[in-house]
Amino acid sequence: MRRYTALFFLIMFMIGTDTFLISPLLPTLQTQFGVSTGIAGWMLGAYTLGSALFALIAGPLSDGWNRRTVLLSGLLGFSVSTILCGFADSFWTMCLFRFLAGVSAAFTAPQVWASIPAIMPASRVSKTMGIAFAGLAASQALGVPIGSWLAVAHWSVPFWTIGIASLLLIVVAFYSLPDMKPNTFERTSILHRYVPLIMSGKARSGFLAYLLLHLGSGTAFAFIGKWMADRFELPIGQIGTVMMFLGFGTLLGSMISSYVTGKLGNSNAIIVGMSMLMVLYTVMPHLTNLRFVTIIYLIIFATLGIIFPIVMGALTSLNASIRGTISSLANSTMNSANTLGAWIAGLLYVQFGGYSSIGIFSAVCLALSLGTFLFGGVLGRKAEHTSQESASAS
Repeated sequence: MRRYTALFFLIMFMIGTDTFLISPLLPTLQTQFGVSTGIAGWMLGAYTLGSALFALIAGPLSDGWNRRTVLLSGLLGFSVSTILCGFADSFWTMCLFRFLAGVSAAFTAPQVWASIPAIMPASRVSKTMGIAFAGLAASQALGVPIGSWLAVAHWSVPFWTIGIASLLLIVVAFYSLPDMKPNTFERTSILHRYVPLIMSGKARSGFLAYLLLHLGSGTAFAFIGKWMADRFELPIGQIGTVMMFLGFGTLLGSMISSYVTGKLGNSNAIIVGMSMLMVLYTVMPHLTNLRFVTIIYLIIFATLGIIFPIVMGALTSLNASIRGTISSLANSTMNSANTLGAWIAGLLYVQFGGYSSIGIFSAVCLALSLGTFLFGGVLGRKAEHTSQESASAS
């Protein structure tokens, strides 16, 4: 069983590293391909766009397929697409290969979450889920900085390293994972699986709030590397070192999330955390000391690491019978927000006063997200209506 846990951790580590890798490389790639700051963010957004579009169908479709086959196929596409990124010779070819990598990740990542309950003993499902999520956090803490350090040799080296390492994981997964065929062969349309969520007012509020949460955090994240290069004149290696603290913050937050919610409760933890984020996002762009900026980023990402598991728990509890579809929709919502955020970040950075305007935008998005969460009843005392809404929507 430990080999499954290690395999899932490493798969999520690779996907997470590839997801965030473009941000610290953005100044280098912008110079390499000769593109303006306003559109450079699309090298990040292309990946999330591919993942967002195909996550909507990947989850519901894979419910009727052998999950082992889907995972292996998705991981192969992810590996090849990422390797090709290292051979990109223009802005548009990089965007194309990043888009294909995002599509492949949309089929791979959901299979990890769906495979864990299928092959792990019930007593170890929760722990294995936590370890797999830690793979994403560790990718920010270690994977992205390591990728930045490798890029000192050449910008293509991180892409080749991730792609080749993922190919090795395919070999391990091929010989380790059992077949995970569906229990039934009932054919259900993709749209029909989303009907309970469309009909639920609480679900609509929850996913709108989730979109705003990621739009705020994703917009701020997209141009971290660009801002630090401009503001502090940091080379790519030092940008990676600073971003290592972002990953450690996420890892720390995910580790203490259950403790914080045990002390404060879900609603209070969200209120305190998001209120603090609004202030930090607004103030941080005006700081001139790199150490203070690094500390603020550590606090921001630790807070996000606490918040995200709470929110995901609230969303997946909306309807227990379609948790796979909910997870896919959540993944699509997250990547849609990050795609839009990358575009907005470029516009704000160039046209509206640099990173300070991004900070204000992020704070506004978080304020709207918090209000939607609370007034929509997703985290409040209206929780007792969850089962009623789910039943009526079904």
